[in-house]
Amino acid sequence: MVVTVCILAGAAALFVQGKIRSDLVAVSAMILLVLCGVLTPEEGLSGFASPITIMMVGVFIVGGAVFRTGLARMVSHKLLLLAGTNENKLFLLIMLVTSGIGAFVSNTGTVALMLPIVVSLATSARVNPGRFLMPLAFASSMGGMFTLIGTAPNMIIDGVLVEAGFPALGLFSFFPVGVVCVTLGIVALAPMSKMFLAKKAGKDAGGEEKQSLRALADKYRLTQNVVMARVKAGIPLTEAPLKDLDIPGRYGVMLAEIRRPGLGRKPFARGNRQLIPGPDSRLKPGDTVCLVGPFEKVHNLAEAEGLELVDVNDTTTSFSGDDGRIGSIGIAEVVLLSTSKLVNRLVRDSRFRDRYSVSILGIQRNNETILANVKDVKMQAGDALLVQGEWGNIAHLGEESTEWVVVGQPLTAATRRTLDHKAPWAGAILLLMIVAMTTAVVPVVVAVMLAALALIFTGCFRNVEEAYKTINWESVVLIAAMLPMATAIEKTGLDTLASNTLISVVGNDSPYGLLAAIYAATSVMTLFISNTATAVLFSPIAMQAAENLGVSPYPLLFGVTVAASMCFASPFSTPPNALVMSAGRYVFMDYVKVGVPLQILFGLVMVFVLPLIFPF
Repeated sequence: MVVTVCILAGAAALFVQGKIRSDLVAVSAMILLVLCGVLTPEEGLSGFASPITIMMVGVFIVGGAVFRTGLARMVSHKLLLLAGTNENKLFLLIMLVTSGIGAFVSNTGTVALMLPIVVSLATSARVNPGRFLMPLAFASSMGGMFTLIGTAPNMIIDGVLVEAGFPALGLFSFFPVGVVCVTLGIVALAPMSKMFLAKKAGKDAGGEEKQSLRALADKYRLTQNVVMARVKAGIPLTEAPLKDLDIPGRYGVMLAEIRRPGLGRKPFARGNRQLIPGPDSRLKPGDTVCLVGPFEKVHNLAEAEGLELVDVNDTTTSFSGDDGRIGSIGIAEVVLLSTSKLVNRLVRDSRFRDRYSVSILGIQRNNETILANVKDVKMQAGDALLVQGEWGNIAHLGEESTEWVVVGQPLTAATRRTLDHKAPWAGAILLLMIVAMTTAVVPVVVAVMLAALALIFTGCFRNVEEAYKTINWESVVLIAAMLPMATAIEKTGLDTLASNTLISVVGNDSPYGLLAAIYAATSVMTLFISNTATAVLFSPIAMQAAENLGVSPYPLLFGVTVAASMCFASPFSTPPNALVMSAGRYVFMDYVKVGVPLQILFGLVMVFVLPLIFPF
């Protein structure tokens, strides 16, 4: 038992620290349990053959097809348009549509889909998007409570019940709980979001593209960090391509744009052509260059290389054409998803400009803007990147839906090349999957895998590789490696020890007190480690506690899954919370002011509501 406690405690500490990927921590802990003899090799690897793990793979593929075919985008956008410019209607529809999609798709994928749509509609309604983005993230988690496949903890408690000899839960066994969660969320968040999150709602929040450009420039402090300089004849900078000059490395300044005298947009009119500098670009006399960096470093560059600094009153014109109108080059904001290949990579090693012909000008992280030495910054999930490039190239970024979300783009939202003509196929297959799961024609896991295969065979993905890319393998491996830990907890008697301790604290005749204790412990733990890991750790304890007290395990296990999933008090407790942080311009205290009361409210209500739905 001591060995098991030490391994689990070490894993929990690494989960909290977050410096090592959670799936690697879980696999390492599982291997240690095998090496120490707590688990047999078969028990240690059993999670990879578990129906829960297999079902998670299928759920990711089904959700990916819903995105790839544009089905979710079409439905959500049309429904949200019903709100028009009414702020309260828009809030209500965002909560309902997001939770509805979250019932069948991962909460991260739901937020990635909805975020650019919500920002666009909020801008059109002249409402600060921050009023809606945190509720959007929370609603995606609440919607997961509608169905068995909505979130991993739901599937975990189902597996625990089946192993204990209880009937398997149905697809919509969770539906009443989901209704309570979403209703409670709407009622609580409607006033709180208006009170705490709409602090910068502006009458100029939407409208013209130029205003959005200015808003982005102000957000990243470009007006204080962008300087225009003119290239004079005979200076060393004109004698070699930019890759040999290494301006960022030598001076800590980024060359963001070249404005070269030439034909303007109007026929026969002279003007400046906007060029995105590449490794092989060469500066020419008469060019005006846009330099991004602290003024002291720009001044050092100008003095050393003979550049002539130019005074510019409105820095955003450097991104919007000669006279402030929208030109061919623009700026936009991109938020990194946890599945992005850029996570934990240095900007200079990402080859972002080479691959997408777009430059990274700055990074916003935890309400801190990074503009100096951007090339040396290691990117993290949830980072908001300010990118610059031609509008067509920025639009193409929207196609990488598993990498990032394009938000804050001043022109029309980036169009994704979805397989719209396959949307009816995706809708029909999803409906058949739901029917098969609710009627129990086939086991739930089989219904999900059949749906995944059908979506691939009917061309809802361009190829099989694209289907595999929709799977979040980190989450799959995490679940597979965590499931044997429940076995270790049971084999060593940790579940009995923990449950007896809880019962001794709350009393032998207090099932409500036991439910409250389990809910509170799970709710606190999920602030620090993933909801999947939390559910795996607390599910066997809840089951054993129910047996020891002689009550039904259903309310206790549902308490575990609700507490594990309804985590709002920190921006880092769930991927959706982190994803909207930069886009909504939130600080940590915004989550505390809104999330802590909401999380406490959910706990108080669920302790009394869950026994009404699933009696002791």
